[in-house]
Amino acid sequence: MMSMTARSIANIARRPKGRRWLTVACAVGASVLVGCADAHPPPPTPVGTYTTLPLPSAATIVPPPTTTVPGVADCDATASLRPSPPGVIPPGGTVSEIVARGKVIIGVDQRNYLFSNRDPATGTLEGFDVDIAHEVARDLLGDPAKVEFRLINPADRIKSVQTSDVDMFIMSTTMTCARAEQIAFSTQYFEAHQRLLVPRNSAISEPADLAGKRVCSVADTPAVYAVQREVPDVEIVSVVDWGDCLVAIQQGQVDAVSTDDGLLLGMAVQDPTLEIVGPVMEVAPYGIGMNKNDDDLVRSVNGTLERIRKDGTWTQIYNRWLTALGPSPGPPAPHYQD
Repeated sequence: MMSMTARSIANIARRPKGRRWLTVACAVGASVLVGCADAHPPPPTPVGTYTTLPLPSAATIVPPPTTTVPGVADCDATASLRPSPPGVIPPGGTVSEIVARGKVIIGVDQRNYLFSNRDPATGTLEGFDVDIAHEVARDLLGDPAKVEFRLINPADRIKSVQTSDVDMFIMSTTMTCARAEQIAFSTQYFEAHQRLLVPRNSAISEPADLAGKRVCSVADTPAVYAVQREVPDVEIVSVVDWGDCLVAIQQGQVDAVSTDDGLLLGMAVQDPTLEIVGPVMEVAPYGIGMNKNDDDLVRSVNGTLERIRKDGTWTQIYNRWLTALGPSPGPPAPHYQD
């Protein structure tokens, strides 16, 4: 603390009595303030309350399972009907109805970035699945633009073809035995691999790290069961679509997202603070879903998939959208049941 000089004291002594005491008080006060400034007082304690952001609409918490998680069914869900000859339109079938209508109605999910999402500049749908849909329209109607896209939540896709609200859906859908009992599938048009999406500073690098954590996935998808088989002690946040999972991990409401790497790539491209990690948990073969009774349409769609495998169109579509996954692996080989 600074001391007062003799000259300062003498000057104070020569001042009138009232002012003398005021000056001394001010000098002492200034000395005290200097001392306090050197002490660096602790910061004030924050006051107020903090609330957690609500989960996305319709999200539910699925606690760790208390019973055995369903295993992978023993069937070939990828086996489909052989293609019909090009240009053949069986009378009285679904294909003839589509031709008479002049457009094919295809269900898509507009929140699957890189597979089916809206271009913010033009408002048009684009992506890998969308390009496949245009090729189907090209062969059915001679014009890739003759397609009406209908937006569907993943939870409603099975019902949408069962009730013929759409002719088919192309929604990055894994072909499973359970689904194949309800609807018809095309041959496989893409092979995805289930992995994990986490923040870049996360300690999670493999499924074993998920114990006691929260993982986001879409309701009633194979991804949910795959996570539970790998790590029983995990809490699933079940949402309506994958866009909700992106919001949940960005807001810190879940520790990871688990689904196919193609869909995870779309999220990582939108948010570079996220990354795909871990080994492959499950292989996910994608198929186009149709009504069980529409054999003629299934054969026609399989003809389109066979064409784009052979003429290089499939590889062109892959290179347009998915090269961040690596070089094109080539189209998956078809499996036929007849």
